[in-house]
Amino acid sequence: MIYMLTLLGNITLISITRIDTNLKTPMYLFLTNFSFLEIGYTTVTVPRMLADLLSGNKSISFKSCLTQMYFFFLFGTTEFFILALMGFDRYMAICHPLHYTNIMNKRLCYKLIFGSWISGCMTPTVPTIVLSQKPFCGSKIINHFFCDVGPIVKLSSPDTFFLDIFVFMISAVIVLGSLLLVTVSYIFIISAILRISSSSGRHKAFSTCASHFSVVTIFFGTVIFMYIRPTSGENFEMDKAISVFYSVVTPAMNPLIYSLRNNEVKKSLAKSFQRSRNSWSDMGIVYSIKFKPHSRVH
Repeated sequence: MIYMLTLLGNITLISITRIDTNLKTPMYLFLTNFSFLEIGYTTVTVPRMLADLLSGNKSISFKSCLTQMYFFFLFGTTEFFILALMGFDRYMAICHPLHYTNIMNKRLCYKLIFGSWISGCMTPTVPTIVLSQKPFCGSKIINHFFCDVGPIVKLSSPDTFFLDIFVFMISAVIVLGSLLLVTVSYIFIISAILRISSSSGRHKAFSTCASHFSVVTIFFGTVIFMYIRPTSGENFEMDKAISVFYSVVTPAMNPLIYSLRNNEVKKSLAKSFQRSRNSWSDMGIVYSIKFKPHSRVH
């Protein structure tokens, strides 16, 4: 049910940003990519997990496990970069409104998105190759509902100290580096908003950042607690509970956050709903006219 909500919510966001001409801005271009990543992020793990629960067959081949781990971290890493770009976009829109259109042009946005995807593809490549060369001579049971890097590292060899440090350093650079960019952007954003004299202007400026700030807080908070804490990977039961939240629950929440806390998205959804109602009403009128003569003959 949650997976279907994730698909429905993110596909709806992608659709309205593609259809509504008022949403043809860099922020919604980034949001479209983020929604696509959320779909991939959950599709990598949830369908397989549901199939295993229904069939009772919880085995997975070694290659499939590494493939799942690779794509899970590809989508997750790219999400961090996209969230950082969205923070930079809000910084440019609020702190440099006169230069925003010229700087954040479509060409630059596509370059930034392309760079995020390339970086996301490259980041998990080395850990995946390293793990593929490990002997895995002990237990073959993964204490998780998907092939997460922590449990796989623990199974790879008796001594995993250096591999743990390697994975920790990659996670720290990606997560904390992205968080630093977002934090710096919001420091300048808040400083600029506080200098706005009118309360309505401050409220409008804050409202443009509210949805992004909410998503950043939830996503970064859970992932940092999962991967950046010193004892990451030791308490597997807690890790599994946290993994369910950030890999299943959070992607379902994000479309709701962007639709409920973003006035432009709410207006676009309302217009789409009204157009749908009008279309169905028109179809109903056509049907009544078409079938009315038949009712007289009968």
